[in-house]
Amino acid sequence: MRRHVAILVFDEVEVLDFAGPFEVFSVTDELSGGTRFNVCLVAETPGTIRARNGLKIVADHTLESAPAPQILIVPGGYGTRALLKKPALVEWVRRTAKHAEIVASVCTGALVLAKAGLLDSLDVTTHAENLDDLRALAPAARVHGDRRFHDHGRIATAAGISAGIDLSLHLVARLHDTATAEATARYMEYHWRNDAGAQR
Repeated sequence: MRRHVAILVFDEVEVLDFAGPFEVFSVTDELSGGTRFNVCLVAETPGTIRARNGLKIVADHTLESAPAPQILIVPGGYGTRALLKKPALVEWVRRTAKHAEIVASVCTGALVLAKAGLLDSLDVTTHAENLDDLRALAPAARVHGDRRFHDHGRIATAAGISAGIDLSLHLVARLHDTATAEATARYMEYHWRNDAGAQR
């Protein structure tokens, strides 16, 4: 089955937070001859998104037009602070999570998952500088600062920025096999430590 992967983007999204997973799932699909993942960017509204440090991107879909994803990736960045004040967007994440196979966050994207009520009773992580923010938003979760990522099956969280690549490769291995993830990492010339939940 070719899974649909939706990556949420927004103003002041951290570039590697979304570009890392985009690369992993896209490369895996390319190496498989277009049989594994269909990756797209999703934004709240049409038009140009200005990511961190001025990078301009344009999403493929809005929240309303996006096909229902099997995998939803919520990246982080300074812009997540504004997302937390947008009830409609948080509700979209909550509603999408009900039907998605996997919902994963990178960096402070975990704050959005917390606001949507998706992290209760789970072991979770986020960027090292935002662990207390996550504890405040998800008091029923167990927040760890010594792991690259945590995977609970339907919900997964990665630490800061580059950790999203490790989590994405882990998900590729979980959904397909380790050899597929290793081939993707080799193509990317990325040194992947294949140890789920590895310490920083």
